[in-house]
Order: sequence, then C-alpha cells, then structure tokens
Amino acid sequence: MDLDPVVLARVQFAFTITFHIIFPSFTIGLSAYIATLLLIRLRTGDERYARLAQFWTRIFAVSFALGVVSGIVLSYQFGTNWSRFSVVVGNVIGPMLGYEVLTAFFLEASFLGIMLFGGGGRVPPVLHALSAVIVAIGTATSAFWILSANSWMQTPAGHVMIDGIAHPQDWWAIIFNPSFPYRLAHMVTAAYLTTAFVVLAVGARWVLAERHYDEARIMVKMAVGMIVVLAPLQVFIGDQHGLNTLKHQPVKVAAMEGHWDGSKPGDFHVFAWPDEKAEQNRFAISIPKASSLILTHDPNGLFPGLKDFPREDRPPVKNVFFAFRVMIAIGFAMVAIAIAGAVLWWRGRLFTTGWYLKIVGNTWWFGFTAIIAGWIVTESGRQPWVAYGILRTADAASPVPAGSIATTLALFVIVYGIVFSMGIYIINRMLAHGLAHGADQPPTGTPLRPHSAARDVSRRAL
Repeated sequence: MDLDPVVLARVQFAFTITFHIIFPSFTIGLSAYIATLLLIRLRTGDERYARLAQFWTRIFAVSFALGVVSGIVLSYQFGTNWSRFSVVVGNVIGPMLGYEVLTAFFLEASFLGIMLFGGGGRVPPVLHALSAVIVAIGTATSAFWILSANSWMQTPAGHVMIDGIAHPQDWWAIIFNPSFPYRLAHMVTAAYLTTAFVVLAVGARWVLAERHYDEARIMVKMAVGMIVVLAPLQVFIGDQHGLNTLKHQPVKVAAMEGHWDGSKPGDFHVFAWPDEKAEQNRFAISIPKASSLILTHDPNGLFPGLKDFPREDRPPVKNVFFAFRVMIAIGFAMVAIAIAGAVLWWRGRLFTTGWYLKIVGNTWWFGFTAIIAGWIVTESGRQPWVAYGILRTADAASPVPAGSIATTLALFVIVYGIVFSMGIYIINRMLAHGLAHGADQPPTGTPLRPHSAARDVSRRAL
C-alpha cells in the first residue's frame, strides 16, 4: 500500500493534539475555579469551599499531568516530522514557545506544589490561596503564548522573508497579530465554559443523589452563574472572530458556510453534504441569505465563495463544514441551558427541578467536544497552508519514510490508549468517590428534588 508521509504526519499530529488540547483547556478553567474557591474561603472562613477546593485540586493534578505528558510529544514532532516547518518559521515560532516555558510553565511549576499539597493547614491559608491564583495566572499565560504562536501561523505579521526564511522584524506585531485577540478571547472563554459544565454536571448529580448537598448547591450555583455570563458572551466573541476570519482567511469562512458561488448571497445551510468535485451542496436544508446577514449585516451582501479560489488553495470542505456546525450546535445548547438555569434560579426552583438537573448532569462533554470541533475548523480551514501564505503543509514535512511515521503513529495510539485510559479511570474514580468529608443529606427544611428514584445517578462515571 502506497502511504503518503505528509498525510500520515498530519494524522499523527492531529491525533496527539486532539488528546492534548482536552487537558489544558480543562486545567485553565479548573485552576481559576480552585483559586476562586480558596479566595472565597479566605474571605468567609467557610470550610465548604475548602473541601470543594481540595476535591477539585485532586482532579486538577491528574489532568495537569496528562496535559504535560501529551504536550511534550508535540514538541518533538516539530523536529521529527516537520523539520522544514522549523527551518522556515522557527525564528518566529521558536522564541514564542520558549517564552511560554520561561513564563507560564516555570510560574506553574514554582507554585503548583504549594497548591497541591498546601491544604489542610500545611501552609497558611493566604499562601495556599495565593499559590492557586498564581497557578491560574500561569495556565492563562500559557494559553497566551501558545495561541499567539498559532495565531501567527493563521495571520502572519511583523516578519520579513529572506531567502525563504521568516525573520522577526516587529515582535509586537508578531505577538499581537490580527487574529490573536479574537482567538485568545474565544479559547479562554471556551476553557472556562468547559470547566463550568463539568462542575455543573457533578453538582447536579450530587443534588439528585442527595450527596454532599451543601457543596453540590454551591457548585451548581457557581457553574450556572458562570454559564449565564459566558455562554452568550461566547456567541458574541465567536461572531467577531468569524468577521475577523472573513477579512484575513475568506476561503476558510467559505468552507465553514459551504458557500460556493461568491456572486450570490450566502444561505446558511443547517445541513448539507458538500460535493467538492461538483462544487455544490447536496441535500441542503438552508435558511436563505442568513450567512450574508450574519457576515455582512446585509441579507443581500456578498462574500467570497469557494469557486473564487483555485482548487489547490481550498481546505477540505467537509471537515470544516461539519465541525463548524457541531461547534455552533453546542454553543446554542449552552445558551439554552444558561437561560433555563437563570429562570429556574430566579424562581427558586434550581435545585428542585429534576428534568433540568438530569439534563445538565449529562452535559459534561459539551465544552470538550466544542473545543475539538473548533480546533478542527481552525486547523483544517488553514489548509493547504501550515503558515498561511508563507509555507504549504506539503513543503513543511520532513523527508521521513512513510513506514517510520506509520510505526510511530501505531505506537502513539497504543501508548496513549493505555496512559489516558488510566488517567480517565482515575478521574472518574475520584468523581464517584466524592468529597473526603461533609454530610450527604440536605439540611433540615431543604426541599428535596421531586424524583428520588435517581438517588445514585451521581455514582455513574462521567
């Protein structure tokens, strides 16, 4: 069988980055949540927040370790499978990845031990809370540098090409390239939403099963409050990010929308099957002119279609098209959950509405799936470029035999399957075990949920 080494290298990187991105996106939000819990406990002296912080810190430790392990592999792939990428753009990308280590990773490593092992009076509460805040700042700083580097690959700026090699000319323009502010806001908000939905799911299951009732109510309230603010905000940020992408990468937007003919207003296709050979959509269920209204604020507005670009410059349309719709569907489901939660909270029925708690108890995966879908849109939509307008993906690969890449890919699948299965198993065991201390039963006078038959729903693994 004739294997394409470039395709195999892309599959290998896609496989490892899909595993990796799950854990940093979770730990970015979870570290901020833990820091918030410890600050509230410091201000109020309420030990319930300390118990919650201790519980989620254990989850954070496992997730952080899995994120580090999977991230190291990605760095090596730049040298093994993508050496020409390193040669052409390494002068720009290399320093930014180095800054991430020098600032974010060292900051996290310096205070992570205090955060993980400083509870229970081992260090003063002020120092414990401060360490959690610094770790949260470190995770956000890591996102800053990684997204800056990746955004530069999407919208390169501040460099000069000399003999086919990118050389830094203006670091301010490189770091704060045109797409970076939108992508940073979009990704960090997604990370916080991811954590909020995990916390909400666990809290809802505990309320239904009458476990750790006080702490469960705290989790549900904090998570719903966060989602009510961030879910609608994420829709707005996503819209602005889309407009920025239309300006700098119009072919990506054309693939997202399944828009072929730029001479006509764009319909929003709720569902379609893009036929790249025939350059049309099949089985389309569409809202006429909706894409033009969203992107140009004019139902008759025009924007470039896929036919406006040579075939060799178009991304894989199906990947981008369907991943975009998965992301949108989850985004609006998040908004619906936020609205329903706000109404129930306002009516005083947040903890007694069984159907709502059952639904949100099974939405822990929303954030993770949306992030992976968004990453597919971003990275597949950039193809056939690895650095947009500078270096094509086919020209960035190393001259490594396809058999070697296939062998390492198979090993990655096996090792990742073992390591991450163990990690997920440990996290699920922690979630099922619950808090180390704290009463399970609700306090006297607290109304129970209407359907007590679901008592052990929280004992199911997420």
